[in-house]
Order: sequence, then structure tokens, then C-alpha cells
Amino acid sequence: MTTQTERAHLFAQLHVKGDPIILFNIWDAGSAKALQDIGAKAIATGSWSVAAAHGFDDGEKIPLRLAIENAKEICDSVDLPVTIDFEGGYADSPAALHDTIAQVIAAGTVGINFEDQLVGGEGLYSIDEQSTRIKAVREVADNAGVPLFINARTDIFLKASPVDHNDQHLEQALERATAYAEAGGSGFFAPGLRDAGRIEQLCSRSPLPVNIMILPDTPTPKIMADLGVARISYGPGPYRQMIVALQAAARMALAII
Repeated sequence: MTTQTERAHLFAQLHVKGDPIILFNIWDAGSAKALQDIGAKAIATGSWSVAAAHGFDDGEKIPLRLAIENAKEICDSVDLPVTIDFEGGYADSPAALHDTIAQVIAAGTVGINFEDQLVGGEGLYSIDEQSTRIKAVREVADNAGVPLFINARTDIFLKASPVDHNDQHLEQALERATAYAEAGGSGFFAPGLRDAGRIEQLCSRSPLPVNIMILPDTPTPKIMADLGVARISYGPGPYRQMIVALQAAARMALAII
């Protein structure tokens, strides 16, 4: 049994540019154990999947207490690094983040996704605001003695239609990546980015290892590795695939009678 600190160091080491860690996102202890059983190197939740599995919508609609309990159950069920999608941290101010992040670390996690969109609102936090929030998260982790992997997420590309993505969006993302690195971020997550050329540019110029989420029209994992991606995740895809399989099997069963 490894310690939380050892798992945190291991998780950080798995982020290698050109040899990405693959995170097939799960939602509860059972799905986490299923991934461990087939040789996964780490476990990652997706906020949409966790919410849906508990009957809630995404966007911090699942109560914080339940989200933390679920995270703890996952961490207790496996001997692998566990990172959770913690959306906006269930808090706006740095002071409030001190409490919620402390709960996440106490649950046993070694990493979080931490996004810069205003959950339940419009737009993004300013670079200065989000950098201050990231500093607060890092401060809590340092005080706890856990090198928490802060996967700093930008929603620049999700907020714009894919057909409208342009080089200005890329430059804005890189500006945030630089600021988030200086604030204590560990990785940079750009969900919604699809264009191979811009992915390659982001990977080559970002001071942080880059995470790209698989979508139907993203490059393949092999191509993304060649582009310099260090982390590939699947978001809500696995949960949706599971639901489709469940419903298909149920339709067959119900049709028997």
C-alpha cells in the first residue's frame, strides 16, 4: 500500500510529453476497481459522469458532501493515484477554497481538475482571479504536505464553437497556461480543442504538460502523443457508453416477456 504522497509523486511522473497518461474517466468505486483490474495506471473521475451516476446535472449540482464521500470511496477502493474533476472547487473566493480543497485532500485524492469558467454563470474568471484561486489551492496542498496535481483547466475552447476556433483563442490559452504555471498549476487542460496544429502549438509552447479530452473529432490518441500531449482523458464518454450498453441489454431482456 503506497502513501498518498507517494501516489501524488507517481501521478505527476506519469505526465510525459509524447508519452501521455491515458485516463479513462470513471464515476464511482466500482468503476474505479474495474479500471484497476485491467491495469490502469491511475484513476480519474469526470464531473459529468459522477453527477449523472448520482442523479444530478453537471455544474456542481451534486452536493459537496456527496462529491467528497464519493471521492473517498473511490480512493479507499484502489491502490492507484486518484484525481477528481472538482469543477470550480465549489467555491469562489480563495478563503472558501481553503475548506473545500482541504476536504478533497483528506478524502485521499492526489489531483484535481480545476476550471476557470464561472460555474453557474457566464464567461471565465480573469487571469488574475483564477491565478489567485490556484495559489489558494496550492497553499492548502502545501500545508497538508501533499503535492496535489492541479490540472488547471481553461474553458476558452468549450465556450466557442469549434468552427470559430482561431489563433487568438490559442494565444489566450497560452497566456493562461503561463499564468497558471506561475500560480502553482501542475498541468494545463484544454477541453474542446480539436485542431491538430493548435494542439501541437499548445504542447510546444505551454510551460505545463497539456491534457486534451477525446471527442469524436479529435485526433487519435496516437496522433496526440506525436503532437506532444502528456495526458489524454475521456470525460463523460465512458459513462455514456456504459448507459448505451445497459439500455441495449435491458431492451433485449424486457422484450423476452
